[in-house]
Amino acid sequence: MAIKAVIFDFDGTLMDTESCAYDAFCEIYAEHGQQLNSEAWAANIGTIGTFDFYAELERLTGKPMDRHSTKQRFEETHSAKVAGIKLLPGVLERLEEARRLGLAIGLASSSDRAWIERHLESQGIRSYFQAIRSSDDVENVKPDPALYRLAVEALGVRPHEAVAIEDSVNGLRAAKAAGLYGVAVPNPMTSGMDFGLADLKLSNLKEQTLEQIIERLERD
Repeated sequence: MAIKAVIFDFDGTLMDTESCAYDAFCEIYAEHGQQLNSEAWAANIGTIGTFDFYAELERLTGKPMDRHSTKQRFEETHSAKVAGIKLLPGVLERLEEARRLGLAIGLASSSDRAWIERHLESQGIRSYFQAIRSSDDVENVKPDPALYRLAVEALGVRPHEAVAIEDSVNGLRAAKAAGLYGVAVPNPMTSGMDFGLADLKLSNLKEQTLEQIIERLERD
């Protein structure tokens, strides 16, 4: 195989933390009699800082907000929701298959390392990943390609020898800009995005095996 590595995104790709985060923010907005714009939320998936949800809530209510306590409330609610979810369909099977095929396995995420490590450990999948690159490692997160460039370097492969598994357009742009193949696997929060940039789009990771994915990518 020309493809020697697979690099997974984390949030929304391995676990549907994106829906949990959206629901947590929706609860906060509802407490203030407001509704969170789902399109604004979706644009922020896979990256950081494209939309200030706290400033938007202040604008909608016309009142200043204690950002520290509101952020703490969000983080507590989000963490509680994430604690109740499992790996998305097909994730464990593809990790097992990647190991069996002798592929290098990496992770590239715009989230911070502590968040990623905590949930990989809780799901029992930390040992699959030979390299993890997070927001702690770069100045600019996705859609900047830096995370994927660092990930392929750490795995000892060239960009064109790796395939990225992503749930968002921001993540896909980062992977493609770094020179990787890009497979889009949308979740409920990203299903309406335009994934025209993807080399392949799947409904979930059960739909095709890695062998089938790689065969198709290398053929096309």
